[in-house]
Amino acid sequence: MKLVWLNDIHLNLLSRNVATAFIEAVGDAEPDAVLIGGDIAESHDLVDHLRTFETAIGKPIYFVLGSHDYYGSSISDVRSMLKNVTSPSNDLVWLENEGVIRLSEKTALIGHGSWPDGRFGDYDGSDIMISDFFCIQEFIDRTREERLSLMQTLAQEAVEHFEKTLPNALEVAENIILITHVPPFREACLYENKISDDAHLPFFSSKVVGDVLLDVMQSATDKKLTALCGHTHGRGEIQMLPNLRVLLGGARYGDPKIQKIFEFE
Repeated sequence: MKLVWLNDIHLNLLSRNVATAFIEAVGDAEPDAVLIGGDIAESHDLVDHLRTFETAIGKPIYFVLGSHDYYGSSISDVRSMLKNVTSPSNDLVWLENEGVIRLSEKTALIGHGSWPDGRFGDYDGSDIMISDFFCIQEFIDRTREERLSLMQTLAQEAVEHFEKTLPNALEVAENIILITHVPPFREACLYENKISDDAHLPFFSSKVVGDVLLDVMQSATDKKLTALCGHTHGRGEIQMLPNLRVLLGGARYGDPKIQKIFEFE
């Protein structure tokens, strides 16, 4: 089986023709499925780009969302829109609405976009103001404390998803691929080949998700988990446990690339 992994492709920054050409190039790799790790586009053109993937690839498109996918709208409205788009589709699979996907006899897939939770670094001392706070309806005109509370509520949704799906996946497969948007470990929050500083870490990592992955995999030493994430646009590979590897996808605005092609039985 061949999987093509993409993340942080930001297709809204490209002309329609260039975006379509990139999607067709993904199809030229002849994947059995495509994994997209969030920040696909923005709310106004997200569905159009997903439908282009569906038409051009003709195989399952497994995806999660990043914060940019909600820009120009609200989290609740984008989620409602995606439920309507993905429900009748055989090939557009929003992983936050799914359980365990059996890719092969030995390999399973789970995923959730997650959210930064402000627990790494120094949220209280940081003067960083990320675009999410001005471009996503739920964050606009919130106090600093309200933003942190909302971030942690959204991160907790990912925790609850992985607390259920990861053990279930381990029951049916030896190798688990987990796709998320936000790095779940400080060590995986890379920017320009360095771990992000304490001012940026609160907005680019999700400690609570990482805690779940460590807890579960420490008790499953005969299984392997590969976590795919993005968000920081910094490429890297981190071995958190002997059986827990994190791949962080690099990215440049306006120049989407295939991150990696996985092949397995």
